[in-house]
Amino acid sequence: MKTKAYNLVNSVEQEELDAGLLAEYYFVEANDGKSVTLPDVFSSEVREDIIRSAVLASRANRRQPYGHREHDGKRAPQPGMKHSVEWWGKGRGVSRIMRKTGQRTGAQNPHTRGGRRAHGPKVDKDWSQKLNSKQRRLARDSAIAATVDTRMVAARGHRFDDDIRFPIVIDGYVESRNGSDEKYDVESLPLQYSTRKFVAMMEGLGLSADLERAKGGRNIRAGKGKMRGRRYRTPKSILVVVSNRDGLHKAARNVPGVDVVVAKDLSAEDLAPGGDAGRLTVWTKAAVEALE
Repeated sequence: MKTKAYNLVNSVEQEELDAGLLAEYYFVEANDGKSVTLPDVFSSEVREDIIRSAVLASRANRRQPYGHREHDGKRAPQPGMKHSVEWWGKGRGVSRIMRKTGQRTGAQNPHTRGGRRAHGPKVDKDWSQKLNSKQRRLARDSAIAATVDTRMVAARGHRFDDDIRFPIVIDGYVESRNGSDEKYDVESLPLQYSTRKFVAMMEGLGLSADLERAKGGRNIRAGKGKMRGRRYRTPKSILVVVSNRDGLHKAARNVPGVDVVVAKDLSAEDLAPGGDAGRLTVWTKAAVEALE
């Protein structure tokens, strides 16, 4: 299976006034480059059931247990068990519940005010799920093949231009400034204004609408998660797959909804967040070669 990679040409414009230079403006044009031979994983069978099971197992294995500690007397009492209590015994005509020492106030029992929780969560519960290594590899390969299917990518809610070609592979990058061209390895993007350059690159590829979707879709999470450091929820946008953590990796990681992953660390959850296959994915030519 072969596809043509994109070569990106970034035209840098900067207006000059008497007070000095203004900010730079970037206009990126995507041109067809050389053909790239894709690894066999891009033509694998898409098994959505395997992808979903692998993603759910990954999320379950990452789940952090929560709950109170085991009751261990006065040394480290659990919530609702922090009082010295006694039982009055039978024959007094009152209910047989534990009461604070020297008082009538009930304590410790689940049905008393300030008592312990009846069946609270315990940290010793095991949420992990077993997944065979071959199943994990099959799920990753299936998720890679799903990124080539335009219908599946659109069904996930991603927005892109109609003339885009999947898979999206970037090969060359050139900056044209004041009539002179300077060529860079796309993964070694210069760090100065690199995030702005990355956004301009996605606009040149025809993916700017998806970045706007993720940026505009950020909202406050429903439920108690917003009180536990997860207040905002941002839709998943573009996944950028690189071969090493260099300039492009640092440029893309700050954009809302965009994730960057090294090819050797690629998993089904990166390619199919939530178990839904067909994430909008941009590959570098070096990352494609690293999959082989």
